[in-house]
Amino acid sequence: MERAVKFYESVFGWEIEKWDDYDYWLVKTGDESEPGINGAIMPNSDGSVRNAISVDSYDDAAQKILETGGKMITEKREIPGMGFNGLFRDSEGNIMGIVEFKHK
Repeated sequence: MERAVKFYESVFGWEIEKWDDYDYWLVKTGDESEPGINGAIMPNSDGSVRNAISVDSYDDAAQKILETGGKMITEKREIPGMGFNGLFRDSEGNIMGIVEFKHK
């Protein structure tokens, strides 16, 4: 992960910092007032990119995914102190994530 962090910081000028004791790195890609792809990077065994979609309710979104031809491919996972997330496959086979943040 350290090599990937150096790569993205050097190439794109992103600000990246490790989150807690997890192998999960928070990424700030630019000024908050402009469109961007802020998020995180983590180890990935298959090399694919996974976008995560913020939802108000993980359970409601997962149900809608199933009802409209998608498939949940991971169990609901707790993100300590933040909320819940999981991966799904859409109706066309693309893998994406959903994340429910605890209300502020």
